[in-house]
Amino acid sequence: MVLGIGIDIIEIDRVEKALARRKGLLRRLFTQQEIAYCNRRGRAAASLAARFAAKEAVRKACSSVMPDILFPWLEIEIAVEGERPQVKLLGSSAVEAEKRGIAELLVSLSHSRDYACASVVALGEAAGPNI
Repeated sequence: MVLGIGIDIIEIDRVEKALARRKGLLRRLFTQQEIAYCNRRGRAAASLAARFAAKEAVRKACSSVMPDILFPWLEIEIAVEGERPQVKLLGSSAVEAEKRGIAELLVSLSHSRDYACASVVALGEAAGPNI
């Protein structure tokens, strides 16, 4: 069952400038695995922007069943398994999502020269009448 849908779009240049301006921002937004993967790509900023959009889309998709919780950036990881990106929830976010009935988060990423976007679908079973 679809529990929620999220989408986000961001200017790649905006992400690139923010990361250059604020040195600690990279490690506050992205896991070591995400940083390593993006640094191996042709234009790291485009891959980082797509991951940031995906993290925003995850928050939006989950808000329908978890309106009281905002996942920390580092507890949302966008990993690549084979050719396909996947959402991995970490720490207390993974525990809370499971308690609320979210079984899977499907993600799609895309970017052009100027923009990166992502969409996320939260799948599972609603965890009770209070949601």
